[in-house]
Amino acid sequence: MKLYIAKATCSLAVQLVANELGLAPELVHFDVFGKSTSNGSTFADVNALLYVPALELDNESKDVLTETVVIASYLADQHPASDLIPQRGTIERVRMDQLLTFVATEIAQKHIPLMRKLMTPEGIEFHTNKLLSAYAALDQRLADGRPYLTGEQFTVADAYVWATMWHERSGVKLDHLKNLMAYVARVEARPSAQKALGDEAAVVARHEERLAA
Repeated sequence: MKLYIAKATCSLAVQLVANELGLAPELVHFDVFGKSTSNGSTFADVNALLYVPALELDNESKDVLTETVVIASYLADQHPASDLIPQRGTIERVRMDQLLTFVATEIAQKHIPLMRKLMTPEGIEFHTNKLLSAYAALDQRLADGRPYLTGEQFTVADAYVWATMWHERSGVKLDHLKNLMAYVARVEARPSAQKALGDEAAVVARHEERLAA
C-alpha cells in the first residue's frame, strides 16, 4: 500500500492507526504548496482534489481511498481483534461514526480557514468559538478520568483528535481544558504516535533534500 501524506495534517491519524495495526504502507509526501511528491509521481492522478490522506491499496486495480475517517475506519475494520473500532451494525459503531464525524466537521474543518488566514474578524470569532465549544465537549467527556474518548480502549477517534490538534496554528487557546491537554499528551506518548511523527519527519526531509538538489 502507498499512503500519501502531508506535513502536520490529519494524515498523521492514518499513520498512527497503521502503526497500531503493525502495518507498513509506503509513505509518499505531498507538498501542498509546490504540488510535488516525494516519489516524483503526479498526485492529481491519485486524488484529483489534491488533498491527503490518500491510500492506494495493494490490489489488482490499485484502488484509492480518501478521507481520514474512511481510511482509518477501513484499516481498523480489516483487523477487528485490534478493537480500534467497534463492529459495524452495532450501536457502539454508530456512536463511533458520530464521534468521528464530529471531529471532522466541528474540529478539523473549523481550523482550516483560521490557519490559512481566510477569515474576517467576525469569521475568526465564529470559528474560534466553534472550536472552543467542540474541544470543551471533549474535555467534559474526559472529566470522569477515562484515558481515552470512549473509555479504556484507544480507538481511531483518539488518533483523529490527536492529529487535528492545530490550535496553536489557529490561535485558539486551550490551556484551560486540563483534561483534554492531559489526554493529548497521553496519546502522543504512545509508540505508534511517536513513530508516526518520526516517519513523517523523515519522508518530508528526504523530499525537501531532493527538491533542493
